[in-house]
Amino acid sequence: MIIGAHVPDEDPLGAAAAVGAECIQLFVGPPQSWKKPPPRADAEQLRASEMPVYVHAPYLINVASPNNRVRIPSRKILAGTIERSEEVGATGVIVHAGHAEDDVRRGFMRWRKVFEELDTEIPILIENTAGGENAMGRRVDVLAELWPHLADFNVGFCFDTCHAHAGGEDLDDVIKRVLDAVGTIDLVHANDSRDPPGTGADRHANFSEGNIADEHLLAMVAAAGAPAVICETPWPQIKDDIAYLREHLT
Repeated sequence: MIIGAHVPDEDPLGAAAAVGAECIQLFVGPPQSWKKPPPRADAEQLRASEMPVYVHAPYLINVASPNNRVRIPSRKILAGTIERSEEVGATGVIVHAGHAEDDVRRGFMRWRKVFEELDTEIPILIENTAGGENAMGRRVDVLAELWPHLADFNVGFCFDTCHAHAGGEDLDDVIKRVLDAVGTIDLVHANDSRDPPGTGADRHANFSEGNIADEHLLAMVAAAGAPAVICETPWPQIKDDIAYLREHLT
């Protein structure tokens, strides 16, 4: 298990070194923009680095939406993000599962359509989310229904500890249930939460300041068995969070 951080866009490798990260996650474009990410000046440097690079897709993406003005641009910006991710040699692209305002079961087929149209060797890692009605990834039972629709494709899963807490899942056995639903966990986002459980609020906290018990946080990360862990907690204390995980898990 390697432990890393979501890093700022400016000098990501330097930021990784500053906090002791063994892998990094970054945005290849503005996280709140519908525009295709521009080419990165440091693409070759990132590609040549031995450090694994994960790319987080823009937050606006919702490929499960019944609204054409949301779903179609979501597919386009995801494709653009993947193109830039290929240029930096990304290990995986993380995208939020989204929500289907009409019915999650209709969202299953919309997600399948995404993979039918994609042409990439980079794994797409669908991430569980914290809240929302008709969410595709908030509840483990919905993930268990979604996954058979994607069995033919190069799809993986990213588990976020804060999102599971905020979504109201029982943290004692959530990893077992997720593994039963999706098979493997390819990446963990290790985050504490600023809010009580079940609120649906996606607000990350450093480990020393959140509402997830340390033993629950460590147990989830360990049980996931993922090859990599990314902390998305506030800077500069993220350095302490990485050190804490490394001390207790490696």
